[in-house]
Amino acid sequence: MSNSREKFRFGHFELDVAAYELRRNGRPIRLERQPMDVLIMLVERRGLLVSREDIVDRLWGKDVFVDVETGVHTAIRKIRQALRDSREEPVFVETVTGKGYRFIAEVEAISAAPDPGLPLSSRVTLAVLPFEDFSGDGDREYLADGLAEETIASVGQIDPEHVSVIGRTSIMVYKRTTKSLAEIGRELGAHYLLESSLRAEGGRLRVTSKLIRARDQVQVWSAVYDREPSSMLELQRELSAAIAEQVRFRLSPNRLSGLVRRQTHNADAYDSYLRGRYFENRRSPDSNARAVQQYEHAIALDPNYALAWSGLAFTYSSSAMNSDARPLEVWPRARDAAVQAVRANPNLAESQFVVGYVNWLFDWDWKAAEAGFRIAISLDPGNASAHRTLGHALSQTGRHNEAESEMRRAREIEPLEAINHALSSQVAFQTRQYSAAVEHARRTTRVDSEFWIGYMQLGQAYAQLGNTDLALEALTDAARLSGGNSKAVSLRGYVLAQTGRASEAREVLKRLEALSRERYGPPYAMAIVHAGLGEREAVFDWLDKAYAARDVHLIFLTVDPKWDPYRGDSRFEALLARCGFTRNTSLSLQ
Repeated sequence: MSNSREKFRFGHFELDVAAYELRRNGRPIRLERQPMDVLIMLVERRGLLVSREDIVDRLWGKDVFVDVETGVHTAIRKIRQALRDSREEPVFVETVTGKGYRFIAEVEAISAAPDPGLPLSSRVTLAVLPFEDFSGDGDREYLADGLAEETIASVGQIDPEHVSVIGRTSIMVYKRTTKSLAEIGRELGAHYLLESSLRAEGGRLRVTSKLIRARDQVQVWSAVYDREPSSMLELQRELSAAIAEQVRFRLSPNRLSGLVRRQTHNADAYDSYLRGRYFENRRSPDSNARAVQQYEHAIALDPNYALAWSGLAFTYSSSAMNSDARPLEVWPRARDAAVQAVRANPNLAESQFVVGYVNWLFDWDWKAAEAGFRIAISLDPGNASAHRTLGHALSQTGRHNEAESEMRRAREIEPLEAINHALSSQVAFQTRQYSAAVEHARRTTRVDSEFWIGYMQLGQAYAQLGNTDLALEALTDAARLSGGNSKAVSLRGYVLAQTGRASEAREVLKRLEALSRERYGPPYAMAIVHAGLGEREAVFDWLDKAYAARDVHLIFLTVDPKWDPYRGDSRFEALLARCGFTRNTSLSLQ
């Protein structure tokens, strides 16, 4: 029996699930338990195919030793009798030959009382847990991850004012976890959990989803979806829409306004997109290259696939910051992909976000960047990336209070996303709140002990507090975990120089020069070490080279404390103006 508390109206009939009663013009109609359960199932999944296997699972479970085929036919026949419906010319229940049944009448959901456990005075928080892959095929992992990610995106559009959805990265921490649902709920601060699994059965893939109240593990709703492996795209659309509708019924006082169409109609393009997301989330030079390959394949199959264009734009852009990719090579590619994303679907948060990201990181048009991030947030208030990057961008312009507010929101949406805490440390560092920067950085390393940016943030904050040994220890870890990223290496050279260990700082310069002969080395890295050594002419020489290379790290010039000794130098102010960083009269760079 369904745990729903809704009433549904169709034609002259009303189905009161809580009362477990069917009424016609207000008068009860007798219906036995099995036909009633099937009717509830059909109405809850109206417009969707309900297979005979789904009905068997609802009525008898898997291990049955009865004539289930006859039982299903009998239940459907009794439903039709109660509804005065016809098999040949159905008004309510349609037979899909060889497949199952579909409820085809218009249905109005009424008196949709929220779950009694709902905290009406506050936002409801939902965690869409990682889909468990029981398919026995390791190659399906990207599909399970993709279904979870798309479900988060769809459910996040329901009612952002009342239903907050925990972001993807935070829930992926619980992939293959042995923790109980109660523990997960407490750690995430979630009122409800959506638990799903994917398994292969007889050449088909079956997805089972359950909505569970965290405080007492009561199952509020469940459903089973069967598909051929080739129709995963259809399953994704059906699953995310159905779950969103069920969550809306149970958790939100408002009506679902309609989901923005996110996905392609091409199943192979969707498959490549999911593989691209899988590789992009690994954040390494090798995985970036594989993500680009998959996104480009998806776009070749569907040139109007906005999400694939967005993924391509972001992968190119972020590689310049975190993989030392050459900006002048990836900038035009990122910009073109972002333009294509908006052209394909301007109402998609991801499309507007990547336009803002390119404007911020490469074009240095921070007004346009802010506008892009805010449009993305208006389209999807649960987009943690947009909140986080807006916060970082606001901090670069000296609007630190606004920046902290955005960073706080990103942490609320993605409490276990390490980059949210790491960049919160950066924002605190730029406001000269070094103790707070340390705390955010420590939290980063607790969330992910292998995340090099957390150690880099910890090192620069310790250095400003005078804790040189701790700073160098953290920066050594950052360089090791990053595979020698220029930011971690150069920052260690800066700290060595600042503490009088000039010969060791010069060894760092030699190392950076050697690396630059093997691959692109950001000139900004050399400038930082020379700044630590107090070699002003060399500093400006390398900053000029950074400008010529469109080095993305120049965005830190505006508020990073390491550049405070240079702010009175006319050459430094001229460089800021040349970059366009002083274009906005509201900038506060001190």
